[in-house]
Amino acid sequence: MPTTSAILLNHLDLLEMKEKGEKIVCLTAYDASFSAILDASGVDLIMVGDSLGSVIQGHPITVYVKLEEMVYHARCVARGRQRALLVVDLPFLSYSTPEQALQSSARLIQEGQAQMVKLEGGGSRIAIVSHLVEHGIPVCGHLGLLPQSIHQLGRYSKQGKDQASANTMLADAVALEQAGASVLVLECVPSELAKTISERLDIPVIGIGAGADCDGQVLVLYDLLGISKGYIPAFSRNFMDTSETIKGAVESYVDAVRTGQFP
Repeated sequence: MPTTSAILLNHLDLLEMKEKGEKIVCLTAYDASFSAILDASGVDLIMVGDSLGSVIQGHPITVYVKLEEMVYHARCVARGRQRALLVVDLPFLSYSTPEQALQSSARLIQEGQAQMVKLEGGGSRIAIVSHLVEHGIPVCGHLGLLPQSIHQLGRYSKQGKDQASANTMLADAVALEQAGASVLVLECVPSELAKTISERLDIPVIGIGAGADCDGQVLVLYDLLGISKGYIPAFSRNFMDTSETIKGAVESYVDAVRTGQFP
């Protein structure tokens, strides 16, 4: 575990990186060993995603992940890092109301040692974000492709392709920032829309399948290592193809994001 919380990055550090034009490097992790490798390789933000439902548990989608499992994996990851900001997903149906979201987030922070929680969606989620922020909980928003809504969406596909949905996403992004969100993830949206949102918002925007003009990038670690089974997004890259070690692959990713070579 970190020797002191003072050495950990926080959302203000990411904000400063955006202001300086420095790319923010993010990856997912689910245990202490990988967390330590990511941290030592210079990753700025480690995300304990509910993607663990697919890459760790073997489920086809993420909605089966429980809050208790997120707490467990967050606590493991927290033990491995020394510097990186730790963001943890609120899993499916753990934040349906502001009160439930507060209770779930409290567990992720108090038991899982998260520094920030992430939730999907705009619209009705705005009041939830505001409620969490009012209680001192930093929030990362998530717009675009929402894996927890896969049954409603029908399939994984790019979002915000038409003008109406793009306008809605931009409005949701602004509303999330105004509600107090500290970071925003954009998943599978057109690069021009992602660029517009990144330029419009003061908070950092992290892209995944959203082009090169976001303030940072995130990938699922197992996709980066080429060990994911089943569906692998077209926007991902297997960095093990050109690396001899896991740490080397992560370092290559860090360098590629920092220098604008990825995506």
